[in-house]
Amino acid sequence: MMPPKNNSKSASESAFREEEYLMAADSSLLRTEHISKSYDGRMIIEDISIRLEKGELVSLLGLSGSGKTTLFQVISGLVRPDSGRVMLSGEDITEKPGKVSYMLQKDLLLPHKKIIDNAALPLVIRGAKKADARRTAAPYFAQFGLAGTEYQYPSQLSGGMRQRAALLRTYLGSEGVALLDEPFSALDMITKGQMHDWYLDIMSRIDLSTIFITHDIDEALMLSDRVYIMTGSPGRIDDEIRISVKRNERKDFSLTEEFLEYKKKILNILKQ
Repeated sequence: MMPPKNNSKSASESAFREEEYLMAADSSLLRTEHISKSYDGRMIIEDISIRLEKGELVSLLGLSGSGKTTLFQVISGLVRPDSGRVMLSGEDITEKPGKVSYMLQKDLLLPHKKIIDNAALPLVIRGAKKADARRTAAPYFAQFGLAGTEYQYPSQLSGGMRQRAALLRTYLGSEGVALLDEPFSALDMITKGQMHDWYLDIMSRIDLSTIFITHDIDEALMLSDRVYIMTGSPGRIDDEIRISVKRNERKDFSLTEEFLEYKKKILNILKQ
């Protein structure tokens, strides 16, 4: 758990939280250590340390411009940080793309390729033959609710089904960790709720761990084990919220007083 960048916090409290974070990070599946990144002399993110445990879904919640996407680009190896490093299962993966999958807001399915070839694309990029990549991808179609779509084209699928296909592609290109940048923001409210339930179920089935960018407080609270709140310019981790209710027990969580208290706390942090 990282100390929030809040000048009102005492030095002793900040030191305690830093020590607590380092102890937890030792066993983490993924962690960033003091990541900073600037462009053209302007600092975008500063001193970002977060962690992801195996099987967790952790959200990055913050206003636009706080540097969440930049942090994802660093974690995925697409961008070199000015300082800090990214660790995956004890390995330094800083500037090593292909270790962690990164899914953008749009599904970015290739319109001229069939769904099975879109899903299997990461395997082909890694050197697999097309037939072998298809054989590897095919068994997952039923798990991802895509059975029967293998030889259709993206234009033949609904928005929710396209997102499932994109998520399957993300999974096949990962080593058990997925970075999702607002993947459900373009969906209507009912479809989004269905996708939330489906994604939490599929995560547990395929042993996937996730860091999730969102601007939606309700979405973060309904999906996450923990929520990191990013604020400021440059962006920093201001606080970490741990959700006490287990993910599989949140059917009516949004109607509870506890949910409202979490929401009030997050809103107060963002307003500051």
